[in-house]
Amino acid sequence: MRQHGPHEGDFEPTHALLSWVPDLIPEVWLLSAGQLFIFIGQGFTLVYASIYFVNQLGFSATQVGLALGCSGIAGTIGRFFAGNSVETPGIGRRGTLIVSSVLSAIACFVLAIATTLPLLILGNVLLGLGISFYWPATLTLITDLTSAHQRTEAFALTRLADNLGLGLGAFLAGQYIALSGDFRVLFVCKGIAYLLFGVIIAWAIAETLSPELAEARLTSSDWRSVLRQWQSVLGDRTFIPYLAANLFFTTYVAQLSSTLPLYLSNFVPAGNTATGFSEQWISYFFVWHAALKIIFQLPITRAIQSINYVVVLLGALGLWASGFILVWLTGVVPMNAVFVAIGAFAVIAIAEILYAPAATAIVSDIAPVHLRGIYFSLDSECWAIGFLIGPAIGGWALDHAANGSYIWLGLAISASITTGLLFVLKHRRATTRITL
Repeated sequence: MRQHGPHEGDFEPTHALLSWVPDLIPEVWLLSAGQLFIFIGQGFTLVYASIYFVNQLGFSATQVGLALGCSGIAGTIGRFFAGNSVETPGIGRRGTLIVSSVLSAIACFVLAIATTLPLLILGNVLLGLGISFYWPATLTLITDLTSAHQRTEAFALTRLADNLGLGLGAFLAGQYIALSGDFRVLFVCKGIAYLLFGVIIAWAIAETLSPELAEARLTSSDWRSVLRQWQSVLGDRTFIPYLAANLFFTTYVAQLSSTLPLYLSNFVPAGNTATGFSEQWISYFFVWHAALKIIFQLPITRAIQSINYVVVLLGALGLWASGFILVWLTGVVPMNAVFVAIGAFAVIAIAEILYAPAATAIVSDIAPVHLRGIYFSLDSECWAIGFLIGPAIGGWALDHAANGSYIWLGLAISASITTGLLFVLKHRRATTRITL
């Protein structure tokens, strides 16, 4: 019989806990720490930006949707430049991230002083440009720093940092607003968070663009070569249905930060105010949403490791549709809307947990090494377009529909189109698996 040494059993819980810690190199952890700063800043304004500009500054929901849409247009354009800059010697992944942090910080400071529509649009345009450089560089950098079997877990770790930051930022902002009501300070703090991220990248992260790829890029840097690379990616028959499906997913995500807070504030008769829920209560919903993602991101990602990527996305899609139906119900139930809202945020949280690592891993698996920047740039374009059309559609629906809740039924119905696109993708990638 095996004999336990002194205190051997005392360490088993610790070992069990440590088994959930991803085995990744320090650079990935540092990058995740930098993302934590960014998303704390995002959390400061995620819930409150649309409420602030509509309810305090007097902009219409359509104007706010237009300004957010301008951010999407700028992001769409910026991502094409980002796809090239991450592969360009002298700039690369690291330089692109530093540019992103500076542009985003300036945007936040502009939004802090925005009292007119032109300033509101300018701030959103700069923010769209800053974010457009951020995601292609970050995802390419993580792919460079990890092996194939580590990537899904690395992407899950970065999402964990995102969610922890969003939850902490939203909670702190909610408490601050309850005490002072000064929304402008939140934008200033968000800008500082972006600058801190830039400092971390400049100090701790080395460039990962290999010398061989950089030299090849220098010898083929004419516009015809660049155009051929983009044509090659856009001609990938496996990648195109993924991009089309991802447009729907990112449009769904955009509703959380743009349409949903304003809807909960102004269109829920059974909330805790005359028109809906207070800002403080809305912050609690988003903290609950983020807490679930923080707790379950890594365990769920590991639990689905043997399941096809596309099947995971189909599961996420079903949860998204169910979550939207629950959001619709919050605006029509005669009482206890708070419990329906809690359920809606929980279902959508699990949907996001399933979606994010699987979607990113599909791209990293499809993309050849020398075209990673362009593949991730186009993947990121889905986010730009989603955040272009999502807020505009949501703002228009809240301004003009007889009942603002109908937008959520429309989004749930749209899941049928996304399902068809995912089945096309599944047919073309029948053997793809999530591996950790």
